[in-house]
Amino acid sequence: MAKTLKVLQLQTRYNAADTNSDLGEQILQGLPAERFEVVNAYLEGRPADDAVDPPGRRQVFFEFSEKDMSGLRRKVQARLLAFCREERFDVVLLHRFKAVNLFMHLNKKLRIARCIGVSHGFGEYDRFYRRWQARRLIDECWRFVGVSPAVSDYLVSLRCGFTNANTVAITNALDIDLAESLQLSREQARQALALPSDALIVGAIGRLVPIKGHVHLIRAFSALSGEYSNVHLAIIGGGREEANLSALVAELGLQTRVHLCGTRPDAMRYVKGFDVFVMPSLQEGLGLALLEGMCGRLPVLGSDIPAMRPLLDGARGRTFAPGDVPALTEQLRACLADSDETRAEHGERAYQYLRREHDINDFRNKYRALLEGDRPVQGAPT
Repeated sequence: MAKTLKVLQLQTRYNAADTNSDLGEQILQGLPAERFEVVNAYLEGRPADDAVDPPGRRQVFFEFSEKDMSGLRRKVQARLLAFCREERFDVVLLHRFKAVNLFMHLNKKLRIARCIGVSHGFGEYDRFYRRWQARRLIDECWRFVGVSPAVSDYLVSLRCGFTNANTVAITNALDIDLAESLQLSREQARQALALPSDALIVGAIGRLVPIKGHVHLIRAFSALSGEYSNVHLAIIGGGREEANLSALVAELGLQTRVHLCGTRPDAMRYVKGFDVFVMPSLQEGLGLALLEGMCGRLPVLGSDIPAMRPLLDGARGRTFAPGDVPALTEQLRACLADSDETRAEHGERAYQYLRREHDINDFRNKYRALLEGDRPVQGAPT
């Protein structure tokens, strides 16, 4: 019988809103308890209530503060070093820059044989000193994952320790069966979001931060709102741009037509309340929300950025240049001009692409193989 592997999965911040679509949770769902002893840990945050440990793994919430996580992070490093020495992990799986960078330093002392760093987007290593640290600290213990071919290409292009030999793309996937079991009906979703039952709803899901491009979506919607008096725009998500977006909506006189729905746990539950799904991001690692829109059998529109282009091409969705309000307006206008039947056909086409190309079992098997280290990491696409 194969030895049980003790795995630490370390994420930066606990987010109760995304438990069912969370990448880390999807990976762990594919790790059988008889083969993997898993500790799932978070550097910052914790659930509002007492956490219940899922079968086969423990949850650990370090609850470091923002101050703890800045600068030299001596307190963080000391606690993690002691924790890992006590637990004696075989493998660590690390999400996003903070966790990866911490372990680049710590593993010089721990010497855990298999460290896997997952990059969820671009720009993490744009700063010179971060590339300098990576070049100095990456050794034979490390493997890296980009959540899309575009992200893995970005890492390798930096020439600071990420190579075709140690870096692989594992494209994010969606547990479609789970997502569909959670989806509210059209009527239920609209009632929950306080959206008009008889309107045509353009929907988007994403944090309210500048990089998500919501300001451009609102301006594009404004440009055609006079042509389509029964069309509304709904955006699910919260963030630091909420006040600015609310002010823009008021400036454009669209308070009754644009709905900022706030943060919603498992936002994918509401996609059936939309008629059209738009993702106007300026930059993405993959764009998981786009897959959630496809799961709702919705026609999809999105920015023509490297991480999303293959998804939109595969689903035969409409594209526009990132940040290009006139182009977004024209693509949205074309979609709204379609008949209900045509939009339904386009939505079904996107759904079938999702089923065909983003299988959750394939995704889980690739991560399991990487954790087990029983096959070479394939080179990142170039």
